[in-house]
Amino acid sequence: MLTRVRLLVAALWAGSLWTIGFIVAPTLFGTLSDRVLAGNIAGSMFRAEAWLSIACALVLLALLQWGAGALELKRRRLLAALVLSMLVCALLSHFGISPLMAEIKAQAPSGLMDEAMRSRFGMLHGVSTLIFAVQSLLAGVLIWKQQ
Repeated sequence: MLTRVRLLVAALWAGSLWTIGFIVAPTLFGTLSDRVLAGNIAGSMFRAEAWLSIACALVLLALLQWGAGALELKRRRLLAALVLSMLVCALLSHFGISPLMAEIKAQAPSGLMDEAMRSRFGMLHGVSTLIFAVQSLLAGVLIWKQQ
C-alpha cells in the first residue's frame, strides 16, 4: 500500500509541475493581453507549486526512509537522490531566484523596466526556467523509476 502512496505523491508532484509550467503559464501569457498581470498570476502559481514541491519531497523522503518495505537499497537510494535533487531545484528557485526577480519587479511597479533591469530580469527568468526544466525532467525519471 505504501508503494501506491509513494507513486501517488510522485504523480501529484510531477503532474502539478507539468501542468503549471507547460500548460497554465504559457496559456496565461498567450491569452492575457496584460503581460504584467499574466506574470503576477504565473508567479503566484509557481509559489504555490514550490510549497507543494517541498511538501511532496518531505512526504516521499519519509516514505522512502520508513515505508520502503521490500524496496531494495539501491532503488531506495536512487529515488531519494531524485527527490532530493528535485527539492534542491524547488528551494533554489523559490528562496534564491524568485526573491531576486520580485525585487526587480518591485522597482518597476508599472511593469516598465529600464534596459539593465530587463536584462537582469531576463537572465534570472532564464535560470529559473532552466531549473524548472531540470526539475520537470527529474520528475519524469522519478515516476519511471518507482516500480
